Amino acid sequence: MGTLLNSLIATLVKKNRVSSPKKAAHPQKTSAKTKPAAAKQNSEGSNQAQETAREIIIFAREEADKIRATAKEEMRSLSASLREHQEKLSSQQQELNNRQQALLAKENALDSTKIALEKSQIEIEEIKKRQLDKLEKIAALTREKAKTILLDAVDKKATKDVANRLRLAEDNLKEQIEEKAKEYLVDAMYHGANEYVAEFTLSTVKIPDDDVKGRIIGKDGRNIRTFEKVTGVDIDMDETPGEIRLSCFDAVRREIARVALERLIIDGRIQPTRIEEYVTKARHDIEKIMFEEGKKLCNAVGAYNLHRDLIAYLGRFKYRSSYGQNMLAHTLEETKIGMKLAAEIGANIETVRLGCLFHDIGKIIDEEGTHIELGVNLLKRYNMPQVVIDTVAQHHEDEEYTSKESVLVYIADAISGSRPGARYENYDEYVKRLKAIEDIATNKKGVSESFAIQAGREVRVIVNPEALTDDEAIRLSAEIRDEIKEKVTYPGTVTVTIIRELRHSEVAK
Repeated sequence: MGTLLNSLIATLVKKNRVSSPKKAAHPQKTSAKTKPAAAKQNSEGSNQAQETAREIIIFAREEADKIRATAKEEMRSLSASLREHQEKLSSQQQELNNRQQALLAKENALDSTKIALEKSQIEIEEIKKRQLDKLEKIAALTREKAKTILLDAVDKKATKDVANRLRLAEDNLKEQIEEKAKEYLVDAMYHGANEYVAEFTLSTVKIPDDDVKGRIIGKDGRNIRTFEKVTGVDIDMDETPGEIRLSCFDAVRREIARVALERLIIDGRIQPTRIEEYVTKARHDIEKIMFEEGKKLCNAVGAYNLHRDLIAYLGRFKYRSSYGQNMLAHTLEETKIGMKLAAEIGANIETVRLGCLFHDIGKIIDEEGTHIELGVNLLKRYNMPQVVIDTVAQHHEDEEYTSKESVLVYIADAISGSRPGARYENYDEYVKRLKAIEDIATNKKGVSESFAIQAGREVRVIVNPEALTDDEAIRLSAEIRDEIKEKVTYPGTVTVTIIRELRHSEVAK
């Protein structure tokens, strides 16, 4: 309101200044005719200022009335709101009073009940005492003795019930454990099972016509002799027309020979120098392929940061089979199964992963010794953790298990190797090989019995201690070893163990 009045007053002052006549620059020269005109202008300015002042006053009164009416309306609204709050507070206060009275009534009732309970407890104790006194007189037993008898009876009954419940719980637990174990094994096999075809020791190479066979043989057979010497495989060209067979127990050498021979046939210039050149190139290419396969295997099971040499060893599994089962596929399957089992029972997954990955690494090392010994020595050279080395050393039960991870590696290997369709084996040949090993030992002089064990990896020979001395037994083991090497075809190694035991007893009468 004050701002509006100040604005109006300022406007009025401005108008008065505009309407007032300017002073003459030279008043002494003002004529008599201009005086009446100036007086008239002053009169008109005065009237206009009065009119403006009246308008300001009227406007101010109207604004004051509006403000007064607004203030009254706000006062009425505030009064109504205040009355409403007062009513709510009164209602809440009344409700609180009612609740307080109800609580007081409940407290009084509880006090009365408590007093009644205390009185009843006293009466019960008195009745109990009287009854106990009567029982002591009737049974002629003191309270302590009766208590001991009663507790003994209750203890016997409780012990029997607990034993029955324990037996029932153990039976249920065994059933649940068996079912749970089956579920774990089935789930692990489901996640790791693969389908693959059994592999053998032959490779075939298709040829465009039989004239190629003559070029492969070469003059006086020099080409075929060079090829077999450089590759270490045997070439058979008489079985089937239109193809050549390559035979070798070493799948890597056989694959190198196959690749080199296919490239030589395409080239057409088959001669000893070209043969050596193509075999060298094929060997280099196969090494690269095996390294890439090793990387793929490690990535498939999540094994990273391994030494390049170990990855290259794993890649050799691609061209190696065990009883017709490809070792790369077997290792992948077994590792997946082992990791799944480890996750289910809370074992160390990393240890099981590496143990499954390297459990058969010794099979691709061309040195003397079992694949377990060779694998353990290899892992030690590359400073693998001892727990991982233990799983490799114990996965055929050659040593006692030292951890649950070792057991899981053994189980995973057994599942992958023994499941239907995993491996191909001629059982007649298998039995024949075991019998041949036993016959070689049994036919020796001084031998009582012989037993081929560990799938033919060891033969135990029991000799007659009266027929052979210790030195002769040592010589006998060397003879059996040499004859087995000469006459029997077997994977890995065969250990000959001679047992010479002298027993003598006397009876005192």
